[in-house]
Amino acid sequence: MFFTTDLATISHGIQLAVAPVFLLTAVSGMIGAVAGRLARIIDRARLLEDRIEAAPADKPMAAEYTELARLRKRGALVNACIALLTFCAILIGLTIVVLFLGETTELQIYRVATFCFLSGVLFFLAALLCFFCETLLATRILKFARPPKDV
Repeated sequence: MFFTTDLATISHGIQLAVAPVFLLTAVSGMIGAVAGRLARIIDRARLLEDRIEAAPADKPMAAEYTELARLRKRGALVNACIALLTFCAILIGLTIVVLFLGETTELQIYRVATFCFLSGVLFFLAALLCFFCETLLATRILKFARPPKDV
């Protein structure tokens, strides 16, 4: 395999490979936000589980079990979102490598770069869909109290 030593070609290869890094930055930000949501779900579930364990055996805990079931669904969506974002990041990373190698070597692998980039974008869109569904579930759980009519 021949690697070029021409500075202009290497510079162009770096320019090509840097463009997908912006998507990688968005993905890392999303992973941080979604991981924060997962941490909150876990904290709330632990609190409910502690309440259930501390409650007397004759006291019904239906509301807590219902909320735990909803938290389980939210957790599954968040986990799916993180998995999709991770696959997206891997594919975008591969896109960067393939673009650079395609520009600096004799390998004709631009179709691979196209496939990796478009697959990464599709994974990102699927992750956004999971995130949207999770936020809908989260707001559905909320009980917005209405103020009394005399206020």
